[in-house]
Amino acid sequence: MVLGLLLLPSVGQSQVPSIPGINADFMGSLSKALGGADPTQTAGAAGSIFGLAKSRLNAGDFDKVAKAVPGMDGLLKAAPAVTGTVPKTGLDSLASSFTKLGLKPDLVSKAIPIVTQFVTKSGGADIGKLLAGVLK
Repeated sequence: MVLGLLLLPSVGQSQVPSIPGINADFMGSLSKALGGADPTQTAGAAGSIFGLAKSRLNAGDFDKVAKAVPGMDGLLKAAPAVTGTVPKTGLDSLASSFTKLGLKPDLVSKAIPIVTQFVTKSGGADIGKLLAGVLK
């Protein structure tokens, strides 16, 4: 019984039921990097980062990244909409998105390495470098 109680919170934090196929380990690591963000915040943060990458990569290159990330469509949909004038830099737009999610803007710098590490692990070093290159 005690073992079950210890395991349940980590399972709940790392799953986003509305996004099929999402990698629970990735979401758990990202949630932890975001200071224990809830699943909605975590998915929105990942979606914001991938959305920025999508806007900076050509379609073929983004498709390579998307193939390395199960649940990519759901993550992109989880990101808050960018409204008003688009910030001058992508990282400013990420800070704005994180704020809309109720996350501190300085967490962007902690989230990006987790996202790029996951993409590198699941898609290979070349895909990881491709993503990292547009998230600077």
